[in-house]
Amino acid sequence: MNTRIPAEVFPPGEFLKEELEARNWSQVEFADIVGKDTRWIYELINGKRMITPETAVILGEALGTSPDLWMNLESQYQLSKVRNVSGFVSKKADLHTRFPMRELAKRNWIGVSTNIDVVEHQLRTFFKIKTISDQPQFLHAAKKTDQQKTSISQLAWLFRVREIAETIVVKSFDLAKLKNSLPELAGLMVAPEEARHVSRILNSCGVRLVFVEPLPGSKIDGACFWLGNSPVISMSLRFDRIDNFWFVLRHEIEHVIRGHGKKEFFFDQDMDDASSNRSDEEIQADKAAANFCVNEIDMQDFIDRVAPYFYEQKVIMFAKRIGVHPGIVVGQLQKRLDRHDLLKRHQVKIRSSLISSAASDGWGQQFPLD
Repeated sequence: MNTRIPAEVFPPGEFLKEELEARNWSQVEFADIVGKDTRWIYELINGKRMITPETAVILGEALGTSPDLWMNLESQYQLSKVRNVSGFVSKKADLHTRFPMRELAKRNWIGVSTNIDVVEHQLRTFFKIKTISDQPQFLHAAKKTDQQKTSISQLAWLFRVREIAETIVVKSFDLAKLKNSLPELAGLMVAPEEARHVSRILNSCGVRLVFVEPLPGSKIDGACFWLGNSPVISMSLRFDRIDNFWFVLRHEIEHVIRGHGKKEFFFDQDMDDASSNRSDEEIQADKAAANFCVNEIDMQDFIDRVAPYFYEQKVIMFAKRIGVHPGIVVGQLQKRLDRHDLLKRHQVKIRSSLISSAASDGWGQQFPLD
């Protein structure tokens, strides 16, 4: 394929010089015609003076052309002098179109550089792609609640999770130990600060737990994937609520227990939306999570006894009887009754207890990869 070479653009003075020669006019004679000194004509011809709108009008009148002709010649000449031959700006614009560059740099997931080759190298390294035009792929196919294509912001989040997970040293995965740890985990649901023990318990079972702040608009709650024979549970904590944390965590643990994600990662978003189309794997994980938070039989019995008057004191007493924080009961009631305004103040925040005790990236801190 032949490389196209841009045509050389001449200053307007070259065209003026040709016009004078065609008319056999000297520069002195033309200066007299337009009422300017010869130095003014000399500077125009030699490109030392720009053509202004006033100059374009004068040349148009003297030579029988339109002023637009001279203004266009001047514009093309000036553009030719500053045209970006390397294509730096267009390359950078393309990167910003395809990747969440601002967020990646803001979080120091890639470095900041004015060298476009350095930036492309960092992106290739981060997304594990051979060329910058390749589409990033995370393991195999995604399993998501809305069954839509994984966005680049969601992929960036997943790649960051994997970066962090690869640095965490855990014992060999022990499925039996993980199952046996569920009662111990359930005992932590009584208070938000008790969640600080979750990472230690999961790590002892050979499960890596990673918290990464989601990118704006990515709408991701969690994911489950495997590094060899070692499972990774990742959570975004985008809803800083005690009920959401325990539901998402137990949902992802169920994926691990059932071996989901070994051939593809399970990617969960908008888990508060019960109307989404759910795969069999997601339905299984949802059911396990809901039953873990509040036993299904106990919950149904409570609803049958107190409906439709779910007074705050009754909810608190029920939560105390089953040994969980009231916010967890509230979360399950909201889902079952489709009443997301019900007793919201009990859905207390939990994020600060989690990110201080586990591998975390975001919310004002960066996980050290080295």
